[in-house]
Amino acid sequence: MAASNTKIIIKKRTSFRLTFALVAGLSALGLSSSASSAENGVMMQYFHWYTPADGKLWTQVQQESSALAAAGFTALWLPPAYKGASGALDVGYGVYDMYDLGEFNQKGAVRTKYGTKSQYVSAINTAHTQGLQVYGDLVFNHRGGADATESVTAVRVARDNRDREFGADVQIDAWTRFDFTARQNQHSAFKWRWYHFDGVDWAQNLTESNIFKFRGTGKGWDWEVDTENVNYDYLMYADLDFNHPEVVQELKDWGDWYLSQTQVDGFRLDAIKHIRYEFFNDWLDYMRANSGKTLFTVGEFWSYDTAKLHNYINKTSGRMSLFDAPLHLNFHQASTANGNYDMRRIWDNSLMKEQPNLAVTLVENHDTQACQALASPVNDWFKPLAYAFILLRSQGYPNVFYADYYGANYTSSDNSCNNSVITMVSHKTKIDQLLKARKDYAYGPQIDYLDHWDIIGWTRLGDTSHPKAMAVIMSDGASGTKWMNVNRTSTRFMDITGHRSETVTTNADGWGQFPVNGGSYSVWVEQATSTSTVAVTFNCNNGVTYAGQDVYVVGNQANLGNWNTAAAIKLSPTGYPSWSGTINLPMSKAIEWKCIKKSATEVVWQGGGNNTYTTPSSGVGSTSASF
Repeated sequence: MAASNTKIIIKKRTSFRLTFALVAGLSALGLSSSASSAENGVMMQYFHWYTPADGKLWTQVQQESSALAAAGFTALWLPPAYKGASGALDVGYGVYDMYDLGEFNQKGAVRTKYGTKSQYVSAINTAHTQGLQVYGDLVFNHRGGADATESVTAVRVARDNRDREFGADVQIDAWTRFDFTARQNQHSAFKWRWYHFDGVDWAQNLTESNIFKFRGTGKGWDWEVDTENVNYDYLMYADLDFNHPEVVQELKDWGDWYLSQTQVDGFRLDAIKHIRYEFFNDWLDYMRANSGKTLFTVGEFWSYDTAKLHNYINKTSGRMSLFDAPLHLNFHQASTANGNYDMRRIWDNSLMKEQPNLAVTLVENHDTQACQALASPVNDWFKPLAYAFILLRSQGYPNVFYADYYGANYTSSDNSCNNSVITMVSHKTKIDQLLKARKDYAYGPQIDYLDHWDIIGWTRLGDTSHPKAMAVIMSDGASGTKWMNVNRTSTRFMDITGHRSETVTTNADGWGQFPVNGGSYSVWVEQATSTSTVAVTFNCNNGVTYAGQDVYVVGNQANLGNWNTAAAIKLSPTGYPSWSGTINLPMSKAIEWKCIKKSATEVVWQGGGNNTYTTPSSGVGSTSASF
């Protein structure tokens, strides 16, 4: 039990203060892109790559919404809802017609893989009645399944260097003509033509697979995009030209239509590293201003290079959150290290650690599950530990993967799987426990103990609305214990996971020795004590603050932080510049306390000596001071 092992998460890294300020500014304008407005929000990715193509997913969303909300979910990320190149078999990322949400007989079916348009809209409406937000999955980068070819002048480029051309210009028949004749101009009369694209990967007349970059006025790969393969504009199918004004306007027009039809609350943006970075600055600003909605947005910039993620956040001025791919990679590596992973490093180089306000944290997704191109599954024994890490800490907006929650069984030959039978185990029972712990106890200051090769932990000290403390501990190796400060003296804690049956009682300084089984985790929660308490309202007057600064109370009791400013209790500006809050304290107890102002970078103390107050022997109490 050494104070040097304690890390209290309060300050943000200086190099990211500018982005944080920009995010705060966007929020003030109603342009929020950080976590869901719901307190301790949790989203679910409500599909996986091998979801059955039976057209029943939208109906399942409608049936499950109530149970998901009760479990603690606050938002659902639904898969692409429009017609794909493979019709009713398309997962949705081979987008053909974004105006067909399962309404027209195109590509061999009316419905999509997940159902019809009416079922989709009904599912969203039902989710809304249960208090769930819904995020639509948008694929802007490319179009597939064109209705006809067009003759286009093009040049071949190298796959590992998309800026290196080779050979002479060639005339190719490119699949770039999209007429949507079955839709007959309903919802939109826009038709895609070759000049709306930058390139393709198939020349019909040559029966040749290659990357062909189009020639013509203004043609060339977009910039700025990811620098993998020198320029990673081109990904697949017919690649949209985001420098073409008709493309930009059409995507705005479609966005207006989609919001009016579905009333979704935000977006998951696919393949953003292949799209000109500046495009979404314009598009998101337009969508938010035009709709009057905050439209939470998370982008898929799948890279394990955290510097690239920071660069994208800076180039887009914090307009969207990003999935924390580096954190997923850490989980994958820890799960496959046979207990030899250094758990002190579990969140190193992650957005969760370095950009927590814009990090959507995840354990796995549809691209990392077995048989996918980015397959990097997290082994089952470690998944509950990983979910405890993203669900019970203060940083990030956690996302739960459908197949981890419900389980999945599928057979695939994708990516050399050779007709493999894959079973993904349901972790629903354990995730539900963690969701309840997040909803009930994951509040207030956080003290980190990420200081041991195998056994790590942290505590959450609660707030005025959620006063019970919590201690989380996990090990990827042998069993053991860890001394952690929960700021509760002589208080009993029990493990709500059931992994440990004993009770831990803290000492007179508010510390406890919390145990954990090998390769497991425990969530220790404060239990009711026999000590009688009274509710005392603390008032701090003349608390004039600036943006990012708040008023707290701190004192000589455990429930007042024991003079530790990092554990001080935040007050509410109920009658600004007066601040107040109610705290349960022992009856008939002489206390000393003070008002302080805190921001991410400084603490300002109330002047003069300590305030003194003796709590009443019954009823409620009140005490006041002023800056």
